[in-house]
Amino acid sequence: MEIKAHSQTSIKKTITFPDPELLRSLCGQGSSHLQIIEKQLGVALHLRGNVITIQGLDWEIDLCEAVLRQLYDLLKSRFPLFPNDVDYAIRIISRDKSVNLKKIFKDEVYVSSKKKVITPKTINQKEYIDAIRKFDIVFGIGPAGTGKTYLAMAMAISALQKKQINRVVLARPAVEAGEHLGFLPGDLYEKVNPYLRPLYDALHDMMDFDHASRLIQQGVIEVAPLAFMRGRTLNDSFVILDEAQNATSEQMKMFLTRLGFSSKAVITGDVTQTDLPEGKVSGLIEAREILSHIKGIRFVHFSKEDVIRHPLVQEIIEAYENLENKK
Repeated sequence: MEIKAHSQTSIKKTITFPDPELLRSLCGQGSSHLQIIEKQLGVALHLRGNVITIQGLDWEIDLCEAVLRQLYDLLKSRFPLFPNDVDYAIRIISRDKSVNLKKIFKDEVYVSSKKKVITPKTINQKEYIDAIRKFDIVFGIGPAGTGKTYLAMAMAISALQKKQINRVVLARPAVEAGEHLGFLPGDLYEKVNPYLRPLYDALHDMMDFDHASRLIQQGVIEVAPLAFMRGRTLNDSFVILDEAQNATSEQMKMFLTRLGFSSKAVITGDVTQTDLPEGKVSGLIEAREILSHIKGIRFVHFSKEDVIRHPLVQEIIEAYENLENKK
């Protein structure tokens, strides 16, 4: 079998884009989108009229052409293209050139009160929201910044607005919210509130503050420590357990058995960031080991490639992974 090697000689290729308005959007303000592509793929791009010339190695040109053509198709479907979208597109297509970006980027999960359209930005994020639609219990496992909790909350608020469920319950283990907080002033709610703040932040990013506050006061949206789930049955609810790596084995079993009729549960966490005391088994790690064979339960795993934060976050995660591997 003959293996064709990539050429190491720089070559050029031209691509013509017929719509000048879409081409301007493709290039970005001050050619900012083209600059991102040049930096990420190591090619040189030159715009003249309605033609973009790509200069680079043959495999770099193939990849760059795939990115440009798919972004242009996205724009033809009236997708508003931003610099971050260009970065996400490069990541996705670099891993798999056969991927259809429109199927990912055009899958609208929720439109926030700030008119921000929340959509998946990676292949695993798309798989995640598809799993939430199809399965009643979904585990999202992976590093911080991969959109595990944010997308789950967007799906929950969307289901609430469509009247598919009657209530949204957001829970988090408060690892230190026991006797260690006894010296702090205030009632139990005030003591555990700092542990729930990230959930409130994500909620208020999606909904008008006053509207969210009213729904919380009415009990339609509940943000509570995991311990408050004990003894309850949650029917017609969308329940999210965040930071589940800090739930004990007993707490995880308790949470999963709260699920009632017409309800969904999404459990998110990062198994590398457990804050439990030494000797305590993480309920998330245990659940992954003993529940993965059950039909109706879906596990979706995220990696550093799915990080949707500042680009440096991905490099930080990789650096710590390398350190752990050396140890």
